[in-house]
Amino acid sequence: MHISPVLWQFLIRWLTNSALFPPEASAISPQMDAFYFFLIAISAVGMIAVIILVFGFSIMYRKEKNPVATQIEGSTLLEATWTIIPLALFMICFVWGALLYFRIYDPPTNAMNIYIVGKQWMWKAEHPGGQHEIDSLHVPINRQVQLTMISQDVFHSFSIPAFRIKREVIPGRYSTVWFEATATGTYHLFCTQYCGTDHSAMIGEIVAMTPDDYQKWAAGSTSGASLAQNGERLFASLGCNSCHSGEASARGPNLAQVYGSRLQLADGSYATANDAFLRESILNPSTRVTAGYAPIMPTYQGQVSEEGLIDLVEYIKNLNSNYRIQQTLTASQLSTGQAGASSSGPTSAPMNYRTQETLGAGHAGPAKSGTAAPRVPGTVNQ
Repeated sequence: MHISPVLWQFLIRWLTNSALFPPEASAISPQMDAFYFFLIAISAVGMIAVIILVFGFSIMYRKEKNPVATQIEGSTLLEATWTIIPLALFMICFVWGALLYFRIYDPPTNAMNIYIVGKQWMWKAEHPGGQHEIDSLHVPINRQVQLTMISQDVFHSFSIPAFRIKREVIPGRYSTVWFEATATGTYHLFCTQYCGTDHSAMIGEIVAMTPDDYQKWAAGSTSGASLAQNGERLFASLGCNSCHSGEASARGPNLAQVYGSRLQLADGSYATANDAFLRESILNPSTRVTAGYAPIMPTYQGQVSEEGLIDLVEYIKNLNSNYRIQQTLTASQLSTGQAGASSSGPTSAPMNYRTQETLGAGHAGPAKSGTAAPRVPGTVNQ
């Protein structure tokens, strides 16, 4: 179905300015709109055809003209026509819609990933660089952006009408969607799944910026540590490095470069170590035990928040070697040994978190005597 570009732009601008249609602000929007108008067109044609036939037959075969009912034999050509044409239209809609569906819900491998946590009644965005947003999302234009989303309580639905995307946000399971913004501006964000008393207030805004403006915003909005750095700190505080040290004698599997790999499980099956697999392995480790290891890992259900799980997953995704794990483990063991050997004077705080050099900019070093240790991000009591 071909429409003149001039007519198409006139139609879109008229609908947008009339507040009947959101603007086209993403790469997929024109294709979604073309499919939408195609469905409206064939529905309108079908409706008009049915109305004409109903009125036409009502006039042609009214009682005055046909006092005695006329027997009309069937027509194979007519029956084939009204069967084949609708079938062809339905198949066009099916194939067209399937292609759009798989394109929207199959994120590109090189897309920038942003985590979204839905909760009553707000949206929280977690950027890999450490930027955090509430009911707002800043993205660069002309760059593919993937949203990895999860709910902390009930079902939600993340919808950006101007980008023509909508995706259910489900408790306990990651869902993904992606887009590529094409025009700068501020656009509406809605929750389109009834989620409780203040569902109508679960709104926000999407700010599409030029790449340079986005870089400036990201540099000025960082919390001082990336998600991976927060995940490394939480990884050490939970004692994960004692089992996942990467050594041959370690009680847990090596996590360096495990993300994206195909693992054999204890039951003989295979699984890909993606975001969902890592999250499930943290919360319910006994359900998917890696082959060659005993099911001794405790569950962290209820001990780590959704934000903490995101930090841990992001850390493991970026874990290329075990050097930092072994360095942190050695430092923790030395600190514990020194604390145990000290018989007088102020005792040192256990080194459950890293020093400023290990942790990265924006975090304090080990706690001094008489001061409280810094809070570990990601725990439920944060």
